[in-house]
Amino acid sequence: MFESIPNPPPELIKRQYSYLPNSTFWSIRQGFPRQISIVLIIMSLVLPLTVWTIVSTTELVPATFLPTPLAVLSTGITMFAENNLWADVFASCARVLAGFVLAAVIGVPVGLAIGTFHSMDSLLSPLVGTVRYMPTTGFVPLIIIWVGLDEPSKILIISLGVVLYNIIMVADAVKFIPNEMINVAYTMGASRWDVLGKVIIPATFPSVLDTLRVNISGAWNFVVIAEVLAAQNGLGFKIIQSQRLFRTDRVLFCIMLIGVIGLFLDYALKWLSKKLTPWADQVRH
Repeated sequence: MFESIPNPPPELIKRQYSYLPNSTFWSIRQGFPRQISIVLIIMSLVLPLTVWTIVSTTELVPATFLPTPLAVLSTGITMFAENNLWADVFASCARVLAGFVLAAVIGVPVGLAIGTFHSMDSLLSPLVGTVRYMPTTGFVPLIIIWVGLDEPSKILIISLGVVLYNIIMVADAVKFIPNEMINVAYTMGASRWDVLGKVIIPATFPSVLDTLRVNISGAWNFVVIAEVLAAQNGLGFKIIQSQRLFRTDRVLFCIMLIGVIGLFLDYALKWLSKKLTPWADQVRH
């Protein structure tokens, strides 16, 4: 190694024979013990709950503003038993599902078109790039005027809040496909539609599923805004109603319930992604 250097400096010799020290906690994509992972997951949930319990039970914050976890849980059980909270859960899930599916049906093909064809990139990217900086809440008055106050307006708000991010993330996934893959397909006699259907779509399919998994959280964020529009049910409606009555316990329980539903959907979509794309050589988070 040092034959071309008559007298190599000590720093070079030291750097040549230095080894990276082992680290379990800070290893970079080198595996991680299952037991430690479970402990960290439990800590990430227990620590905030412990802080919340201490702050609320010691009344560092008045119970009106921050009730105890047990009080929130008790209120939630009462809401399910006496206030038919199941109907609100079903209503919000139905709206999120409808808006999310609409955003996927529009966003995925448009994203594929932008990432695949330079013509579509030039035609649609300026529009998408401009509209995505416009606040979705700013379109609410227009949506009410155009669509009315019924269910379609709520679904449209949820879809509008998600669809642009679907387009951008899918288009970026297509652009990361190596040109060598496409050139090899052309060399083997593939047509443009063959390249799209047999190279681009299979290569981006895992990223599309991950995009949908990430952006479904945005759909749940916008359901609260959507259910402000003359809704008579839904978790967002319950949050707004409880806020007006100054029922912090109900607000916290509905927020936590949305988080639990979102976590369940995230793991379900992650499982579906692994089943549908076992060939994907990527780390899923």
